Amino acid sequence: MDEPIDLNTADQETLDAIDELQGHGHEIVRYRDERGGFSDLRQLDEVPGLTGKVTDSARARLKLGS
Repeated sequence: MDEPIDLNTADQETLDAIDELQGHGHEIVRYRDERGGFSDLRQLDEVPGLTGKVTDSARARLKLGS
């Protein structure tokens, strides 16, 4: 398994490479920039277009950097 992707530093293209997030990288980066970053992976449900769509397998491919 690949190393988890840091949700707080990954660029749009890297986030779009995760199947469940594909096409939403821009919204994720914009949400992160507007709010100063993610403190919990569950906040992905607050990103426009992702509510209820992010699976546990997608979250397993992500991490929150320090």
